[in-house]
Order: sequence, then structure tokens, then C-alpha cells
Amino acid sequence: MMTDLPQTRGALTPNRPLDALTWLRVGGPADWLFQPADEDDLADFLRGLDPSVPVFPIGVGSNLIVRDGGIRGVVIRLGRGFNGIAVEGDRVTAGAAALDAHVARRAADAGLDLTFLRTIPGSIGGAVRMNAGCYGSYVADHLVEVRAVTRQGERIVLTPDNLRFAYRHAELPEGCVLTEAAFRAAPADPDALHAKMAEQLARRDETQPTKERSAGSTFRNPAGFSSTGRADDVHDLKAWSLIDRAGLRGHSWGGAQMSEKHPNFLLNTGGATAAELEALGELVRRRVLEDSGHELQWEVIRVGDPLPQPQDD
Repeated sequence: MMTDLPQTRGALTPNRPLDALTWLRVGGPADWLFQPADEDDLADFLRGLDPSVPVFPIGVGSNLIVRDGGIRGVVIRLGRGFNGIAVEGDRVTAGAAALDAHVARRAADAGLDLTFLRTIPGSIGGAVRMNAGCYGSYVADHLVEVRAVTRQGERIVLTPDNLRFAYRHAELPEGCVLTEAAFRAAPADPDALHAKMAEQLARRDETQPTKERSAGSTFRNPAGFSSTGRADDVHDLKAWSLIDRAGLRGHSWGGAQMSEKHPNFLLNTGGATAAELEALGELVRRRVLEDSGHELQWEVIRVGDPLPQPQDD
């Protein structure tokens, strides 16, 4: 583990277990966990860090499997200095650590429609990275620009053209850390927006295992878009439908299980390892390919090293 790191005003913790920082509650330690005090602290740290040291930004770990051997390098997790939300006119600016649900509610209070964010688990930084969306709306439809700090410690502003959004994807420079995002939203009645979000939450709780330990949708839809919520929505090329058709609803591997309620949700039923979760996901991918010819792509991000396998004597 490297020990010659730049001075920082934030928290810098060596050999930090990451399981408690992910929704699936799995994962080994990071060599270092850095929680910067503010953007200046982040930029100074990255500028002074040995260029050969890898960095990996995480949000609230809602869409993440950290492998059991942990992550080599520096994991960067933004906190209170990066969770502000401000509204000016039709523009909503949110720190990368602000929760998607909080941004949706704050916008609704101001009579601005970012309701699609309400049921998306995680923080704004992750939402931008994944071009998160539901009910037919995506981050790409509303984003004006993002602020970020590069691996070299330079502050930059990126527009949607720079990010080259696609389904569940945005292009970012390697090691780049998003710090803030600005959205433009249409005006609407605040009471109507809050009622709409309450309806979305009820629908989500009815169809998804929201009280279980999961990381949200496990695989991208081969259809190339999220559920729209409309009555004419089709499900033939939705990941959950293909998994169900392959007979894998509720299938388990150790402490990992594909949800009975929504088969595209990978669950830690208690005591699962990252290896078990990933192994079950790969089994699902193989079986779906055999059954339907569709090769599911992971939506959950998997990072880090597996535990070394024991050597035979």
C-alpha cells in the first residue's frame, strides 16, 4: 500500500472496508478512502497524487459490487461539502453527493419537474455517469452541464455534447470526479408534482423489492430503454422478462438470489459474498443467452479484485 500521499483537509483512511458503503453490503477494503472537504481539497489532492495511483469515485454505493479482495488505489467518496441543492429560475443545481430523491423533491417544491429522479436510488454524480432514467425520462433530457475535477486536479465544465450520452452511459475522462450538475426543468404545479411522485413510489414498492438488500436493476434492458410506465409499454426485451422466461426468478447461489418479486433485482439475502453475487449474475447471463439469444449486459458496476484462491499443497 502506498503511504506517500498528499496532505488533505478531508478524511483519508487507510485499508478502509467498503462493504458498509454499498447497498449490497459486500466488498473488501480500499487501500485508501478519501473524503474531501470541498472541491479545492479534492483538486489539490488529485494534483499532488502520484499519477500512477488509480482513483475510483463512488457515490452512495447503490449500483455497485465491490469484489471481496477490495480496491487498489484511492477510493473517493464525496460527502457533505458536495450535497447542496439550489434553484434559480428553471435551473436546478445539485452537488454530486445530493441524493436523487432529494433533488426531485426540492425541484417539486419550486414547481419544477424532475420527478423522474424520485425513484432512482443513489446520488446525482452516479445518475449522470449512468444517464439514469425511468418513466421515459433520462438525465440527458435535462442536463445543462456538470462541474468535474480531472485526475490531474484540473477543474472542468462538461456539456451533454462532451458526455456523449447513451442508454445507461456517459463518457467521462478516466479518474474524473463529478462535483456538481445543473439541470433545466419544466414548470408545473408543486402539489401535482408531489402527487405524481407519491404515485411513482407506490408503483415502485408494489413491483420492486425495495425492502430487500439490492443494487437496483442488475442488467440493462436489451430493448435499449427503461420502462416508460405507460399502458402501451412492451416487455419482450426487458431484462426481467428474459430472466423470468429462462426460469431464473428466485434462483439463488449461496447468499445471493434473483428476486422473486422482480427477477432483474440481485439480492443479498444475508451473508452473501461479492463472489456469490457476481457468480449468480454470470449464471443468469449464460442461461438467458442460451434461452433467448440475448446477451445481458451488467448495469450494476463491478470493481476491485477477487480474493486470492487458496493454493493446493
